[in-house]
Amino acid sequence: MRILLAEDDSVLADGLTRTLRQSGYATDCVRNGQEADLALSTQDFDLLILDVGLPKLSGLEVLRRLRARNSHLPVLILTANDSVEQRVKGLDLGADDYMAKPFALSELEARVRALTRRGAGGGPTVIRHGPLSFDQVGRIAYINDQMLDLSAREIGLLEVLLQRTGRLVSKEQLVDHLCEWGEEVSNNAIEVYVHRLRKKIETSGVRIATVRGLGYCMEKCAEPPAPASPTPPPAAAN
Repeated sequence: MRILLAEDDSVLADGLTRTLRQSGYATDCVRNGQEADLALSTQDFDLLILDVGLPKLSGLEVLRRLRARNSHLPVLILTANDSVEQRVKGLDLGADDYMAKPFALSELEARVRALTRRGAGGGPTVIRHGPLSFDQVGRIAYINDQMLDLSAREIGLLEVLLQRTGRLVSKEQLVDHLCEWGEEVSNNAIEVYVHRLRKKIETSGVRIATVRGLGYCMEKCAEPPAPASPTPPPAAAN
């Protein structure tokens, strides 16, 4: 999952960026509204954390322009002004959630998890795929209730593929979702991550198919066969 953080307070921005990265999110940070608007109009993200009081272009104007482009990107607004009027204005412009400063990091992380799930189509906290399950809150994967030892990159890769089961995901899309600005991640590196993840889940029978030259697809699990109808007993002889 990739997050754009638009926050001009350098201390808060650095702290939030560090916290989100430790939670496994690729996080890019901008310090003014113009940079936020440019990033949002040219790149894809899974969540926007938006400070209202940005220089050069206000956070509410960034939000207005985002929604004018018909983007459904989930937006969490941060503000030092917790007035009802400003909350209403932000929600009317299309914000999905609102937090007043100061706030607890644990609450922000919980709201981030909720919004990224919503942006991915909602659904249950735990994604189940045959014997494989992925807890989107704890960010832990299991096979038949046995926890898998996955790196942060492998967890992000598994989450992206599971949320798009049965659909093709290109290498470029994986780079966009998993990597931050300035990271030099090649298509060959994506192949290595996929290979490592495959080795860790192959015992479950879950397959990541390679569509040569295009990308990858988490294959749908076969439906279990329907139970056979019971054979009626033979008719009694007269």
